[in-house]
Amino acid sequence: MRSVTKHMEITFKLFATLTDYLPSNRVDNAVHLQVKDGSTVQQIIDQFHLPEKLTHLVLVNGVYVDPADRSTKVLTPDDVLAIWPPIAGG
Repeated sequence: MRSVTKHMEITFKLFATLTDYLPSNRVDNAVHLQVKDGSTVQQIIDQFHLPEKLTHLVLVNGVYVDPADRSTKVLTPDDVLAIWPPIAGG
């Protein structure tokens, strides 16, 4: 018997220069993604080929995810994953 892979939907938002990494069907800076149950923050970052040096601020539902925790932070249905690059101020 084959196992059935379950999927869930999340919202994935990229900001500033990172929006170029989103697919063309995005609405503004966000896409709704179907991802496998048990997907981690790092798996989504890797899926979109985001350079590590550009994934400065990572939030899940508004809560900061430390770089050391991104490979173990499991997403749940309807989560919002938002990523900002480093931004220089003046």
